[in-house]
Amino acid sequence: MDGVRLEQKHGKARVRVGRVWRDAKTGTHHFVEWNVSISLLSDCLSAYTNSDNSDIVATDTMKNTVYVKAKECRQQLSVEDFAILLGKHFTSFYQQVTGAIINIVEKPWERIHVDGQPHEHGFKLGSEKHTTEVVVKKSGALQVVSGIEGLSLLKTTQSGFEGFIRDKNTMLPETRERMLATEVAAKWRYPFENLTSVPANSYFMERYMDVKKVLINTFFGPAKVGVYSPSVQSTLYHMAKDVLARIPDVSSIQLKMPNIHFLPVNLPSKDNPVIVKFEDDVYLPTDEPHGTIEATLSRIQSKM
Repeated sequence: MDGVRLEQKHGKARVRVGRVWRDAKTGTHHFVEWNVSISLLSDCLSAYTNSDNSDIVATDTMKNTVYVKAKECRQQLSVEDFAILLGKHFTSFYQQVTGAIINIVEKPWERIHVDGQPHEHGFKLGSEKHTTEVVVKKSGALQVVSGIEGLSLLKTTQSGFEGFIRDKNTMLPETRERMLATEVAAKWRYPFENLTSVPANSYFMERYMDVKKVLINTFFGPAKVGVYSPSVQSTLYHMAKDVLARIPDVSSIQLKMPNIHFLPVNLPSKDNPVIVKFEDDVYLPTDEPHGTIEATLSRIQSKM
């Protein structure tokens, strides 16, 4: 139609797959559970305009491909590497497909220990999730973004909030002593721009653990004394800055850190209407409503 532009993509979402690798030498099992979503950019406009499906890759085929490719992976690999593998397949195997966007969320299954020893085939579900979004183009162009979701952090002191704007609607008192709790969601981009520049298999998992360690260590500070947080904004900035400073391969990082409130409980007694302060040791946990703080820190040359 004249004056109309059609942009489209199609795919398969929430393809759940579990994969076990068995080490023949040690007998140790390795396990991952992935939730895979696929979007294909393809030349199948005739399906929309002429009811011609001859250029469509069926979404059921995409689902089956996830399981086939997982089976073909004889060695344990990261979510990033599996996403790249899927993207390479769809953009090279199908002539019509010009690009693939692969999103994967890995559930945090962790090996259990019994009597201090790692169990060969026993796992428990942890908390934070490892995520990735990989974009692969037919030309070989590549974009890799990794992330972490649900990283819950809390410290019981060394936090305050002072000097903020006050007006007739402001009731929040200033304080240099409060509990600080958040659930970190982070996304960071790697500098790789083509498939030929992707590092060895263990690279992405190592970098994921590196970023996670920096985020946690910067939030809490030294074990004995901690580090003071004048605001969530300040803590977020220093966490992001430390990731860029200590991990050169990260081009940019986005952090979302809701301020999850623990309110000091102060109650009047029956005989004394004066409020009895609990001295910052008894709190009312509440997650609704909560503050939302987010920011992205990028190197100057970063494209994110």
